Amino acid sequence: MNFIEELQWRGMIHDMMPGIEEQLAKELTSAYVGIDPTADSLHIGHLVGVMMLKHFQVAGHKPIVLVGGATGMIGDPSGKSQERNLLDEKTLRHNQDCLRAQLSKFMDFDSDAVNAAEMVNNYDWMKDFTFLDFIRDIGKHLTVNYMMSKDSVKKRLSADSKSGMSFTEFTYQLVQGTDFLELYRTKNCKLQMGGSDQWGNITTGTELIRRKESGTAFAITCPLITKADGGKFGKTESGNIWLDPKRTSPYKFYQFWLNTSDEDAAKYLKIFTLLPKDEVFALIEEHQEAPHMRKLQQRLAKEVTIMIHSEEDYNTAVEASQILFGKATADVLRKLDEETFLSVFEGVPQFSVSKSEFDNGIDVLELLAVKTDVFPSKGELRRLFQGNAISINKEKVQNSEMIITKEHLIADKYFLVQKGKKNYFLVVAC
Repeated sequence: MNFIEELQWRGMIHDMMPGIEEQLAKELTSAYVGIDPTADSLHIGHLVGVMMLKHFQVAGHKPIVLVGGATGMIGDPSGKSQERNLLDEKTLRHNQDCLRAQLSKFMDFDSDAVNAAEMVNNYDWMKDFTFLDFIRDIGKHLTVNYMMSKDSVKKRLSADSKSGMSFTEFTYQLVQGTDFLELYRTKNCKLQMGGSDQWGNITTGTELIRRKESGTAFAITCPLITKADGGKFGKTESGNIWLDPKRTSPYKFYQFWLNTSDEDAAKYLKIFTLLPKDEVFALIEEHQEAPHMRKLQQRLAKEVTIMIHSEEDYNTAVEASQILFGKATADVLRKLDEETFLSVFEGVPQFSVSKSEFDNGIDVLELLAVKTDVFPSKGELRRLFQGNAISINKEKVQNSEMIITKEHLIADKYFLVQKGKKNYFLVVAC
């Protein structure tokens, strides 16, 4: 596989320095992407860089993941308006271990292959770096004029920026440049990759390598991913879409990709899956013939959910997705774990009732019109039963004298009522 050609057709190159194609053709090359360990999970905003490393390894080259234990303590001015909070070393190490486990789904870290992936932490070489060492060995090689010319610095120093820029953040590009220099020296790493907002920081590293080592190093950046409507990719009202299932359930993860626009789905299929070029363009053409079938979104959601979670999680998410559209059965409902169940019915009106009410069984009219306010009166509820408009736990019920017991509770806690096709109510036994 030609790495550059692969990224180009996928729309994953924004800028690249000349000579990189010759370098990759000449020899096995090491490249790194930096990730800040500010959380114990990656989110989908990290996936572009991760996919670049994945393609790099598939092309026969060596990927390096640099965990920014030191730089994560400072804060990168690129695209940010505020500095980050400092993290202690124990938290950084914990986060690093969690990130490595997630990244192992994408890259081979553990084999004895010459291009096996590596993870490094810049805290390991930065922690003993004194300030005097830094200004003597690094600072003197790059002028303030050079550093001020970077777009990321200019934006923060502009009249529109209210917060200005601290000296700490101003030196960030030197710290990141030191990382590249260190990896060039110790790992023969000649390429750094990242988002387009990192171009200034990355090229500072290539310049430092040129001046201190008389070496040649390269930079590739990918476009910053945006949504077709201009919104920020990977953000929802509830926050980031995480890879950790404890932070974002596989169901919600699946739903995020399933609900993308046609334009975004075509772009994301290229960037976030490993599907080959012919298959991707065939899918796009097939989708254009029948957009209402949403085949692009369905395939995108399937590929990414299986890649991040598992095929079992994907199947569960598909089944859960059918619940709200009337296609699921009571058996499907009972198979869901509590987290997925609550994800499906997030925002549905909830009513609490004492669990003891179910000990000896309770009349359904009493439960839904007296013990809770699901329905305003027994009379209205009785008419709905007679009109075949009530489902309980996804099963149609016409018997208004039905007795509800603990056996009817989902996950020993929930009781689902549906009026018509779209109106759901959740009774919670607590």
